[in-house]
Amino acid sequence: MKKINTLFLALGMMTSVSVFAQDSLRYGLESQYPPFESRNAQGELEGFDIELGNAICKAGNFNCHWVESSFDALIPALQAKKFDAINSAMNITEARAKNIDFTRPIYRIPTMLVGKEGQKMEPTAAALKGKNIGVLQGSIQETYAKKHWESQGVTVTAYQDQNQVYNDMVAGRLDGTLVMSAAGQSGFLDKPQGKGFAFIGKPVEDDAILGSGIGFGLRKGDANLKQNLDAAIAKVQSDGTVKKLAEKFFPGIDVSVKQ
Repeated sequence: MKKINTLFLALGMMTSVSVFAQDSLRYGLESQYPPFESRNAQGELEGFDIELGNAICKAGNFNCHWVESSFDALIPALQAKKFDAINSAMNITEARAKNIDFTRPIYRIPTMLVGKEGQKMEPTAAALKGKNIGVLQGSIQETYAKKHWESQGVTVTAYQDQNQVYNDMVAGRLDGTLVMSAAGQSGFLDKPQGKGFAFIGKPVEDDAILGSGIGFGLRKGDANLKQNLDAAIAKVQSDGTVKKLAEKFFPGIDVSVKQ
């Protein structure tokens, strides 16, 4: 009888541990896209998506880790199980949804053209004909520019690192870049190298390409993780965490999404 009681006690302890144990969650990201994600002088990850990811981990009781990849390799790496969720300012689009699942939309950022002040440019194919526009490789901005502009005489050059795009703009090798407005503002226009540059025209629109908002990418059929992440995301949206982080990193930009 003593052995049986001991067994039940051990099983009870194991059950208690499993109830309170944190699930491990590995985020995949491309860390060269401030203010969403980047590394500071100490080599630490920082940015909107980093703080958002940590808040969602806390809300969902996840033990989170970060795995780096180039942006265009994030979906293949997710499918290869190198991590569990893409947290890297990835817009939810029809094209991507054919290959991966997504959580509910968390926030949304408009896409805009950045170029030199005073140039007679507009974010249209006619106005950009003969120009060279840089984009992040694998991004929806690349997809948009190639569909709407490239066939109309606009050169679209893709880079693995958005910072390389900015460098080539300053060097005069590019005429502009199509980028999420928050990234263009904090990652370039607010910095010394962005002097003399500005947003050109209004945000571009194409819901089929640019998507319904930004969420976490998940492997097809990972329903349990989606359910748990959606619940945690709902918490940080309803308690004001997403809005507070947006005001910190994207002042003046409405990031709200329709649910």
